[in-house]
Amino acid sequence: MERFSFKRRLQSFPFAFNGLRILLREEHNARIHLVMAIMAICFGFLLKIGSKEWIAIIFSISLVFSFELINSAVEKLADVVSPEIHPVIKKAKDLAAAAVLVSSIAALIIGLLIFIPKVLAHV
Repeated sequence: MERFSFKRRLQSFPFAFNGLRILLREEHNARIHLVMAIMAICFGFLLKIGSKEWIAIIFSISLVFSFELINSAVEKLADVVSPEIHPVIKKAKDLAAAAVLVSSIAALIIGLLIFIPKVLAHV
């Protein structure tokens, strides 16, 4: 077994950052998620949300982006494995897309639960 190398772990970071760059450059929905994340962060600062609310917002944002990354990876791999339409590949792609949808809906609900009371308190 290969020994742990902190230097090698650090050398793997550029690959991960490249994955983020690919996501934002090639996936239109990821750009929408990015805009929504920036809006949520701005609202958080403007409305002075608490630390537990920040945890929920940050977790929600990271969950949506994580599923978007996994969905994109599944789609890319599936397209290589089966460039033509295949019913099982379609199911795999649809399931991965559903993960993004579910996490996005959950993030929206969390955002509404946090921000609506704060906005109403300022009205």
